[in-house]
Amino acid sequence: MAKVSKDMTIGEVIRINPAYAETLMNFGMGCIGCPSSLGETVEEAAMVHGINVDELIKALNSEPV
Repeated sequence: MAKVSKDMTIGEVIRINPAYAETLMNFGMGCIGCPSSLGETVEEAAMVHGINVDELIKALNSEPV
């Protein structure tokens, strides 16, 4: 299974595993269903929400797929 990277879009991450949406929301990304957020990279979305992108990537990649 593909590893999540900070240059992937939120849409790509959700397509890899829809369960990742919960992890993103737990980090404070409550607007992941918004059409514009799906085109943002994980790094861009983390920056907008004041989230440490490295911690987010680590959490996503540690989730079972």
